[in-house]
Amino acid sequence: MKTAAAPAASRLPVPAPGPQLLVGERTGRWLRRSRRSAVAVPLAQRLPRRLGTWLALGFLTLSLGTGTVLGGHLDTLRETYGEPHHMLARLVGFGIDRVTISGIAELSEVEVLVAAGIDAKTSLAFFDADQARKRLESAPLIREAVVRKLYPGEVVITLVEREPFALWQVKGELFVIAADGTVIDKMDDGRFAHLPLVVGADANNRARDYIALRAEAGAMAAHIRAATLVSGRRWNLKLDNGMDVRLPEVEPAAAVKRLASLQADHRIMDKDLLAIDLRQPDRVVMRLTEEGAAARADQLKSKTKKKGGEA
Repeated sequence: MKTAAAPAASRLPVPAPGPQLLVGERTGRWLRRSRRSAVAVPLAQRLPRRLGTWLALGFLTLSLGTGTVLGGHLDTLRETYGEPHHMLARLVGFGIDRVTISGIAELSEVEVLVAAGIDAKTSLAFFDADQARKRLESAPLIREAVVRKLYPGEVVITLVEREPFALWQVKGELFVIAADGTVIDKMDDGRFAHLPLVVGADANNRARDYIALRAEAGAMAAHIRAATLVSGRRWNLKLDNGMDVRLPEVEPAAAVKRLASLQADHRIMDKDLLAIDLRQPDRVVMRLTEEGAAARADQLKSKTKKKGGEA
């Protein structure tokens, strides 16, 4: 039995190698272009330009930084050039080239810079203006501060100082006080030596009263060196010749006017007096020095002898 031979397989044309046009001519062009692009671009051309240079610089910087830290030179660099972030900011042009300060009378420029934390190692980029303002306002002589940064390299500082009004001596220490009695600072130099001086507990809160009494003294005010508050009620004045003047608790201004009249009429500051008591409105009590008392005694003896001889 003959079997029927299998029909020969139909031969189909083998597609030629290379890109084919699948959907129209436009799609074929896109496919051909895509394949050529993927093969033709070298790897080196895909990397950013000068990548090697930047990598080398980064490696060098890292090496220098590591060597600095391991070698113990970081503290030396900080002392010489400041903190690293400030140093880098200055290198790229953000240093502080100018500081403009306004509103100062008693403070010096150096004191303001120190209080604000500004020196040659500080950069403008990392300078904290708000922190500087807080530091300035914590200074006793500064009531208010405004700090601004102006790029690329300027800091502007505007201050309102507390006005020194008088000096206050208590428990052996000397302070500068404001008009309301607030302590501004400890007296540690001669800048405020010209201010009126009050002495004693709570005398700082009565400084206005003392200044008002000085105004009643007229030309005599120049000879009043200090005033001591006694028991929180009345004043004793100390004159520049060492004389003490005791004022009453009630109407002390009238007593000061009497003192000015005694000086104008009798030149009491030229007398050998230790103290003058003006606490009584109808009398003046004077205390002589030892020399003055001795001279007064001799004078009285002389007068007694003259009277005895005449008798």
